[in-house]
Amino acid sequence: MLTALAIRNIVLIEALDLAFGPGLGVLTGETGAGKSILLDALGLVLGNRADSALVRAGAEKASVTATFEFVQLPESLREVLEEAEVEMEAGEALIIRRSLKADGGSKAFVNDQPVGIALLRALAPALVELHGQHDDRGLVNPRGHRALLDRFADGDVNGVTKAHAEWQAAEGKLAEARGAIEQAKADQDLLLAHLAELTSIEPQEGEEESLALARADMQKGEKLSGDLEELRAFWDGSDSALAQLRSAARRLDRIAEHHGLLAEALSALDRAVIEAGEAEEKLQAAAEAMLFDPAELDRIETRLFELRALARKHNCQVDELPETMRQMREKLDAIEQGDADIATLEKAAGAAKQTYIAKAEALHATRVSAGMALDEAVAAELAPLKLDAARFRTAVTQLEEDRWDAHGMDSVEFLIATNPGADFAPLGKIASGGELSRFILALKVALAEKGGAATVIFDEIDRGVGGAVASAIGERLARLAAGGQLLAVTHSPQVAARGQTHYMIAKSSEGTVTRTSVALLDAGGRQEEIARMLSGAEITDEARAQADRLLEGV
Repeated sequence: MLTALAIRNIVLIEALDLAFGPGLGVLTGETGAGKSILLDALGLVLGNRADSALVRAGAEKASVTATFEFVQLPESLREVLEEAEVEMEAGEALIIRRSLKADGGSKAFVNDQPVGIALLRALAPALVELHGQHDDRGLVNPRGHRALLDRFADGDVNGVTKAHAEWQAAEGKLAEARGAIEQAKADQDLLLAHLAELTSIEPQEGEEESLALARADMQKGEKLSGDLEELRAFWDGSDSALAQLRSAARRLDRIAEHHGLLAEALSALDRAVIEAGEAEEKLQAAAEAMLFDPAELDRIETRLFELRALARKHNCQVDELPETMRQMREKLDAIEQGDADIATLEKAAGAAKQTYIAKAEALHATRVSAGMALDEAVAAELAPLKLDAARFRTAVTQLEEDRWDAHGMDSVEFLIATNPGADFAPLGKIASGGELSRFILALKVALAEKGGAATVIFDEIDRGVGGAVASAIGERLARLAAGGQLLAVTHSPQVAARGQTHYMIAKSSEGTVTRTSVALLDAGGRQEEIARMLSGAEITDEARAQADRLLEGV
């Protein structure tokens, strides 16, 4: 609930600090005293548009700070704060501050953390519910009627939401599978042609590198063929260098034993023969590796060209062609398997839909039953509020399938008929200002203890009524405030007498400066203010006595 409101430099308010408690709090004062300023100030922290005209004349900036405290933080508030990454410890107050400069700029803070105005607007529905004569939100807006009825009915909305999500997920899988099959079938002939082309070539992973190396070697062999041929002459024939080395070694071997140096020479010559032999082997191997075969070179280059052309065609690397073939085969297999898979997915989607329909129809029945109970509860509140000729109806209408959603298959709207025989119509289109406020009060009382905003404010709900109707309004406001917090801006002494706390708003002038102030009244102050409301400018003893009777009667 709202526990504190600090206002600085808002219109006629220079500095004002108010504390609020639970139950019914009433705000009274003469017309023009500035009651609307308080609501405008509170509206700033709830995300209303920042109007620089709200800044007090002569001040550079204005600010409003509202403090809300909770026994347990509502889940709706927790979700909004977590999504905005605003930290809030258990038991901690929620403090919202909005500052406004005279040039029109504004800033917002939640628990001293800078935030956007959109966050304030997201928090507002769970914090304050404002009802006035020209209320075009809250209970008047049909978009919120289904949620209000569900809260009253306590139906299985979560079950419907879960079933809807599962149904939509199943439909999504089915649509995805159908799309894939349709696309695959459209591409089937092309896939077959591509796969046949790839299969005829049968590319292998790593093939490009080995072919490129072989081609490079053959191209080198072509360039070095003359040199290799000349080198080969040193080893070929009876008079080759190697043959002469071997002949010299044989002759030296016959005389090496006659002198040590000859033996050493023989060893060196033997090593030379061995090294020359190894050199011959290496040259032979190199010649074979770089053997230039025009036909083989042409085959290799043709193969490389085909592989690389296919890779460009399929927008991949040559080494990825085998994987591309595998994927093509999978797509073709999927086409063959597709009908069976589609049938399975269709069955799953159909089952999920039937589960959703069953839960949604059960919720529909709950809503219809709760709607009739709500109609009776509201009807019981209308006569005391001088709306005995009016009728209230909760219209629960099943929608076409294309409008079903996570909240079920219903639209819900609160309708009224203000005169006997008149047709029912939307709440906000038939009732006059005073009637609308009383309808809203009746509806709020009927919906009491079913959750909603932490603080409810009624702005002059009693305008244009008095006597027994005003007393009925006061009684219902007090009943609605039990266990919660309700603030009422009122001109009715019968309503004011019901307040657990009473604030008087007054306007005073000092020279050219006009200020608005708010005072929390004690018992004597309440008597005097209610007497003023009863008698007008001149407070009589009779008015005071009547004020006492009102206060004693509550």
